[in-house]
Amino acid sequence: MINSICETEHRMQTSLELRNSFDFGHKSRAFWFTLHCSESLSMAGKPKLHYFNGRGRMESIRWLLAAAGVEFEEELFETREEFEKLIQGGTLMYEQVPMVEIDGMNLVETRAILRYLAAKYNLYGRNIQEQAWIDMYVEGLKDLSDMIMFFPLSLPGEKEMNLEYILERATTKFFPVYEKALRDHGQDFLVGNRLSWADIQLLEVILMAEECKPSVLTGFPLLQEFKARISYIPTIQKFLQPGSQRKPPLDESSIESVKNIFKFERGMFLKNMSTIVAEY
Repeated sequence: MINSICETEHRMQTSLELRNSFDFGHKSRAFWFTLHCSESLSMAGKPKLHYFNGRGRMESIRWLLAAAGVEFEEELFETREEFEKLIQGGTLMYEQVPMVEIDGMNLVETRAILRYLAAKYNLYGRNIQEQAWIDMYVEGLKDLSDMIMFFPLSLPGEKEMNLEYILERATTKFFPVYEKALRDHGQDFLVGNRLSWADIQLLEVILMAEECKPSVLTGFPLLQEFKARISYIPTIQKFLQPGSQRKPPLDESSIESVKNIFKFERGMFLKNMSTIVAEY
């Protein structure tokens, strides 16, 4: 009964927060939408995320939950021994992370987790056609986000070459697709007329690319407007503030932790530009 009351209150609060009028300075206009979250709490409370203390593949899951206004807990391991203890517990289907405890389940496999959350929190379109568009957009974005994710694991002598490759692919293959999608669709969002998983994933990848080169969106005016617009959504704006559960890019210290936990090596960027390795 108490959980039901809490969920109802959360849904009402989220709906009210996201019915906002957005003002972008010289281009002021009213912009209304409602993000309908079907629930905010799992059956046993908040979702619990199991991962190492860094971005990796869990970061997109954090983004999706945060955008939906869902509070979550994290159980972060920092050593190989802690990771192996989680494996020995028998909850990891393929002995890999990410893993999310939610609705009485231990969900693994990143894309399965993301699709479940997107559907649960009404971020997966209104019909099967919209879901197909969302899937196409997020799968394309995954290719670019994987390159950026593995970039810190470049060999020192490869870093400049790998960075040039990422930026070339971002500006000639990926971003033109989303610039055209926004122009052709003529709406504030990539799919339909409300926020979806595709919008959240695109904003995440844009910010990742800007960490590689701040001016990467030069020449993409609609993506620049999209970034400003989606960043202003209250739940996302909150996630982008210091002190949130958003994780910083890998630095040298965290790279060493990743290498020790997952037995990774330098040079993984070139090995994994077109193939996916163990969940990370």
